[in-house]
Amino acid sequence: MSFRRLTHSIALLSCVLFVPAQAGETKRPNVVILLTDDNGYGDLSCHGNPVLKTPNFDRLHAQSVRLTDFHVAPICTPTRGQLLTGKDALHNGATSVSAGRSFIRRGIPSMAELFAAAGYRTAMFGKWHLGDSFPNLPNDRGFQEAVYHLGWGITSMADLWQNDYFDGRFRHNGTLTQYRGYCTDVWFDLAMSWVGESQKKNKPFFLYLPTNAAHGPHWVPERYKTPYKGRGPAAFLGMMANLDENLGRFEEFLEFKGLKENTIFIYLNDNGATAGAQVYNAGMRGRKTQYYEGGHRAACFVRWPAGDLRKPSDLDALTEVQDLLPTLIDLAKLPSPGPSAFDGVSLADLLRGTTETLTDRILVVQYGQKPAKWDCAVLSKKWRLVHGEELYDLSNDPGQTKDVARQHPEVVARLREHYEHWWADTAPELDNFTPIVLGSDREDPVTLSAADWANVYCDNMNDLRTGKPSNGPWHVLPVAEGTYTIELRRWPKEADAAIAAGVPAFSAVDGKLQTGKALPIARARLKIGDMDETRPVPPDAKAITFTVNLKSDIKLPMQSWFYDENGGEICGAYFAYVSRESPESR
Repeated sequence: MSFRRLTHSIALLSCVLFVPAQAGETKRPNVVILLTDDNGYGDLSCHGNPVLKTPNFDRLHAQSVRLTDFHVAPICTPTRGQLLTGKDALHNGATSVSAGRSFIRRGIPSMAELFAAAGYRTAMFGKWHLGDSFPNLPNDRGFQEAVYHLGWGITSMADLWQNDYFDGRFRHNGTLTQYRGYCTDVWFDLAMSWVGESQKKNKPFFLYLPTNAAHGPHWVPERYKTPYKGRGPAAFLGMMANLDENLGRFEEFLEFKGLKENTIFIYLNDNGATAGAQVYNAGMRGRKTQYYEGGHRAACFVRWPAGDLRKPSDLDALTEVQDLLPTLIDLAKLPSPGPSAFDGVSLADLLRGTTETLTDRILVVQYGQKPAKWDCAVLSKKWRLVHGEELYDLSNDPGQTKDVARQHPEVVARLREHYEHWWADTAPELDNFTPIVLGSDREDPVTLSAADWANVYCDNMNDLRTGKPSNGPWHVLPVAEGTYTIELRRWPKEADAAIAAGVPAFSAVDGKLQTGKALPIARARLKIGDMDETRPVPPDAKAITFTVNLKSDIKLPMQSWFYDENGGEICGAYFAYVSRESPESR
C-alpha cells in the first residue's frame, strides 16, 4: 500500500473512531455536484470506451438514475452558469468563456445562495470560471468556503503567472495560498476535509466540486499516463484515470462517514469531447464548441439511496443542465423563487418514478462570444435542428449523417418558430454587458486581463506569450466617485518584466510554456470616459500609469492600445491594474 493510500485509510479510520456514523445525518439531504471539465460523454468505460478504465465512475453509474439524453452547453462557462442559475446562457448572461461575457447577470440568484439561505453550509473547490473579481467570485455568489483558480484554468490569462498543476497557488476565500500536491487531489482532499467539518457541526451541506481536469494543458503524474501510452492521448487519459481514483477515494470517505445514504450525488461533464474524441465519442458527431450531438450531450448520474428514487436505470427523456437547480429545490425542499425563475424544469417526479415522461418540450442550446441568430441547436424529442437549417432524426440516425430537412418541412417550421420567439426574448439584452466593478471597498485594486475584452477571444497564455495582435474594450463600472490610477502592462505584475521585453519559457513539473516574445512597443494609449491620452513607453518600463477622475455608477468602456514607434497598433494592454485613490493620498 502506498503512503498516500495508507494515510488516507488512517484518516478514514479516525473518522469512524471519533465521529458517530449518524452524527451528520439530518432530514434534509446533503448535496454533492461533481462537474468534470473537457471530457466527453464517451470518456468513461461504462459508456463503452474501449481504452479508458474508470471503475469508480462505472460503479457510480450502476448505482444511479442515468439521464441518457441530457444536454449542456458546448463549452464550459455557459454550462456552469446554466447549472447554477437554472437559466439559459443567453438569459443569465454567462454566454462565453471570455469576451466580457463570463459573468452571471446581477440579481439572478445562484444555487449556492439558495442553499445558504435555507441553512446549508456551502463550498466549492476547483474551477469557477464565472468572473475573476468582486462581485462575481464564489464567495460573492453564496459559497461560504471556496478554493479556486482564476480564468478557465491553471495557466489561463487570468490565472496566477506561472501557476502549476503541482503545488499550485489558489485563492482561499480570496487569499492566495499554496497547496501541496496535484491539483485534482487537492480539490478532493479539501472537499473531504470540509464535509467532515460539516458533519461535526451537524449541518447539511451543499458541495460543488468542479474540477479543472481533464482540461489542458494535460499535466498529470507519470504513473497515470503510463498505462495509456501508445493507446491514445496518454496524458488526457491519465487525467481521467486520476479523476476516477479521486472519485473512489471520495466515495469511500462518504461510506465511512455514514453520509452516502442521505447525500444526493450528481455527476456531469461540462461540454462535448476534446482529446478523447479521437479514441471514442460514443458514436456521436461533433465535439466541444459544436452544435452537433457530440458537442453538448453529456453524462448525468443522480444517486440518492435514502431518497426513494427509482431503481438505478436509464431515463431517455430530453433533459438539460438547467433542470438540475429546480430539481434540487424540490428534492431538498428548499424555498423556491418560483417556476418562472427558471428555464429548466424539475425532474423530481421523473427521478422518483411517479411519472415516466416529461411534457413535450423544445430546448435551445446556444452560447457565444458574440451570439448570433441561428448559431444554435434546437432540440425536440429526437429531432435536432442545427444552425436553423439542418435537421436530424436521432431515432433513425444517431450519428447525424443525413440531413432530413427537406423530408420534414413541418418539423423545421415548428422548431424555427420556437427559436424565433426564444431569440426575440433573449436578443435585447445580449449587448448589455455586465461591467467589471472598480473602486469597491471589497476589492481595490482590481486586475483586468485581456480575457474580458468585449467580443474578443484573447484568453490563453500562448496569446500573451506570442503577443496576439488583438484588442478590445473592457466594460467597467466605478462604484465610487474619485480619482483612479490605471496601470497598463503587457505582462502581469508577478512577471516583473518590461512592457517591450520578452520573458523566459516556463518549465512546469510535467510540461512547459513557450518563451514570451518581445514586442516593439513604444507608446501606450488609454481611453476611458472623457480621457484619451497617449504616453511614451521607455525601453525598461514595466507599466505606464494614467490618472483619471471618474463619476460613480456610470458604466463605461475602457480601452488601451500599444503602438510601435511609427504609430502602428501592436495590441492592447493585456493587463490593467485599477485602483481608487483615497482622499488622504491626494
